[in-house]
Amino acid sequence: MKLKKLGGSDLQITPIGFGAWAVGGNGWEFGWGKQDDGESIAAIHRALELGVNWIDTAAIYGFGHSEKVVARALRSWHGQRPYIFTKCGMFGKVDGSVGYCIEPESIIGECEASLRRLRADVIDLYQIHWPSDDIGEIAGAWEAMNKLRQDGKVRWAGVSNFNVAELNEALTVGPVTSLQPPYSLINRDVEREILPHCQRHDIGVIVYSPMGSGLLTGAMSRERIAKLPADDWRARSPAFREPALTVNLRIADRLKEIGARHGWSAGQAAIAWTLRNPAVTGAIVGARNAAQVDGVMSTMDLALTDGEAAELER
Repeated sequence: MKLKKLGGSDLQITPIGFGAWAVGGNGWEFGWGKQDDGESIAAIHRALELGVNWIDTAAIYGFGHSEKVVARALRSWHGQRPYIFTKCGMFGKVDGSVGYCIEPESIIGECEASLRRLRADVIDLYQIHWPSDDIGEIAGAWEAMNKLRQDGKVRWAGVSNFNVAELNEALTVGPVTSLQPPYSLINRDVEREILPHCQRHDIGVIVYSPMGSGLLTGAMSRERIAKLPADDWRARSPAFREPALTVNLRIADRLKEIGARHGWSAGQAAIAWTLRNPAVTGAIVGARNAAQVDGVMSTMDLALTDGEAAELER
């Protein structure tokens, strides 16, 4: 399996990483509905069996629950330890909604809490989940991230959902190991400026939602979308509603056709498309049970032809 170096770090990662967003369960603003912890652990174990060597989670996923489930999965895992990536900068409120804070004291405290939940001595990649509305806060936040590195709590530091101006603000303080943006056939906004900027500055890119949060897996239908529970954030997403829905499902159908040529699922074809971009180091792929893992992570050798990529982009 070919590994790729993440930005300026020494992390050699597989093309696909396990995404633990849905593992956080329900009861919060961006939950995916009810989730069984046993199935989550089985999904993580299956991904590791298939060779995945990194797990991406966040403190906000289930208000800490995802990190705890990841820790439980690793305690019962007897193979090589994967890299653990997590994030700070978002916090849960009593009513289940989400708040945002990247003040230095908050970042330091969040890191300590994540280390406890993960039962870890160090976090391999610690990321600021969302930038502040005040770009002036980024420099202080990045100084806090560097302090965590100096103190040995964090090996490498990255960001998520930053634009070019926000990346540049962090770069005035120190190097940025990685960026985590959304990227898929139905969300290509980062192609124009952000991905080329990352290439110029040796910033690794690990993309999230390469399968459009399930829309491009080939398993989503209008009927299934209509039955999404109220506590699944996708029920409120414009991508799952008209007028976007018809276009998105049509793309999923084309992904099925192209995936079949390679013996892949539609989801694997969607992931392969994101990995074609030379700026992309890896893709975060979520799964809620072992069967889903087999459907999208059964092979890491995902390569579309130029013609197939052009067909999808049209």
